[in-house]
This record gives sequence, structure tokens and C-alpha cells, in this order.
Amino acid sequence: MNDDYLRHITKIDHSVISDITKTYWKDVWNYAFLITKDPNQSNDIAQDVFVKAFKSIGSYRGEGSVKAWLLAITRNTAYTYLRSAFFRKVTLSPVVLLNASGDSAEKEFFDKNLINEVWLAVMDLPRHYREVVVLDAQFEMSVEEISSFLGISKGTVKSRIHRARKILTKKFKEEDGYVRE
Repeated sequence: MNDDYLRHITKIDHSVISDITKTYWKDVWNYAFLITKDPNQSNDIAQDVFVKAFKSIGSYRGEGSVKAWLLAITRNTAYTYLRSAFFRKVTLSPVVLLNASGDSAEKEFFDKNLINEVWLAVMDLPRHYREVVVLDAQFEMSVEEISSFLGISKGTVKSRIHRARKILTKKFKEEDGYVRE
């Protein structure tokens, strides 16, 4: 997907909409899930994000990637959902969806179990830690990109990533029955 193309257009056709949606749907959905912890809300948010993006394609200035632009829309939309009266009353529980692989059933089971444990631990982190960890690990954003994206300093990003990793490390060491101080 050529991001430069989008800088110069004000109206897009169906094929461009389809390409952008196919390219970024999973990232948008995953980021919405990171914030809401609810797959149904994530579906709704992802749909809203693409509708908003295509209605306001002229606002894409090309200062960052299309992915970063869509993730910013996702973040704003997800937090709007969370602030709504209905969702403040609902307790959300994490669900992690995994893709099937061609490995043996035993290896697949243990791989999925480990991945589930890690993601469940990440999803248990406070939102401000969870968000920087996922932007770093899942979306492979640099500290500078995360800083700009979240509107916080680079030092705060580094600190949150460090603290989140420390929490996760401690959690897994405690579960394994040993803790090194």
C-alpha cells in the first residue's frame, strides 16, 4: 500500500477502500481489542474506524503512515465507546483469538497455551502499560512513534515499557514457583 498516494486524493474508489480495509483491518481490530478487551466491541469499532477514515480521507496529511492514522482513529473511537454510559456498566473479560497452524496437535496446544498466557497477562496490565507494550511489540512502533501517537514524552514511553515488562517478568517468575530479587 503506497501511503504517498493517499496524501494527494480527496475521493477514493471502491478498490482503494477494499485494499486499505484488507491491509489494516487486523491491526485496527487488534488495537481496538487491546483497549476494550471485547471482541464484539472491537468489531464495531473497526467498522466505525473505516467508515470515519473514508469519510474524512481528505484529512489524511501524510505526516505518518496510514496505519498510524488509522490507529489514532481507532484509539479515539475506542475511548469514546468506553466512555458511553452502557459500557461503563459492563465488566469486560479478555478473549484471545489465535490462528491455526500446521504443527502437531501437541505442539499447537502448548504454543497456543503459552501465547494465551502471555496475552492474558498483557491484557491484565493497567491500560497505560498495556497500550505501550502492544504498540511496541504488536505494531512494532518506535519509542518516538509511540510518544507522538499517545502525546506523551519518550521518557514516559520508555518508563512504561520497562515497568510493564518488569510486571510481566515478575508475574511469570512467581507462576513458575521462583522469584529472584
